[in-house]
Amino acid sequence: MTSTDQTPAAPPAHVAPIRTFHPRRGRMSGRQLDALDRLWPAYGLDIAELDGPFDPTALFGRPAPLVLEIGSGMGDATAAMAAADPDRHYLAVEVHTPGIANLLELAERHALGNVRVARGDALDLVRALPEGSLDALHVFFPDPWPKSRHHKRRLIQPGHVALLRSRLAPGGTLHCATDWAEYAESMRETLTADPELVDTHGGFAPRPAHRPVTKFERRALTAGRPVFDLVHRRVAATAAPARG
Repeated sequence: MTSTDQTPAAPPAHVAPIRTFHPRRGRMSGRQLDALDRLWPAYGLDIAELDGPFDPTALFGRPAPLVLEIGSGMGDATAAMAAADPDRHYLAVEVHTPGIANLLELAERHALGNVRVARGDALDLVRALPEGSLDALHVFFPDPWPKSRHHKRRLIQPGHVALLRSRLAPGGTLHCATDWAEYAESMRETLTADPELVDTHGGFAPRPAHRPVTKFERRALTAGRPVFDLVHRRVAATAAPARG
């Protein structure tokens, strides 16, 4: 179909971009420091060093459908999904250094050759990806930026969604999850309004079995905050079956 995409360009170099995340470092254990030192050269990608288009096949060393996860946290869920889905590549983007190191260690421990980790602004990475290059895109528990004056920093908003969707292959899925009810409604309205995304469940989706329950999610449920999943598929003339 003819795209109506008006993908926003990167901001001019002289304009400070509005970040959708807090840069975070945090303390690291000796095990995490060791994993970062040893494994980053082989499994890591520094987004700030990208210069021009990015070829995911070169990063993984083989072609395969690609899943991009924005905000992988400590990486436990990413590692579990990658282990259960060896025929697809998983590229996790994170800014929390201990989380990056932990996922690298998990990938080594479980021999996950289909995992790579990127550090930096996920939107910059998405801009560098070829259009239609993603089989799935996961946005699990992004910062809700609850104050009204900070809503402009939210990841799921129309301009960003147009960019994210443009990188999905026809039939590819955009799967979001949040424990913030107001953000969940905002996400639903934004995703539903996109002309090239179709809601696979007609509203909030049941938690797919392939999305592991993380420690963060357990804390939310214990605190009485329900979790909302949204799964949308990029439409095409002949859409492939939705995959998470």
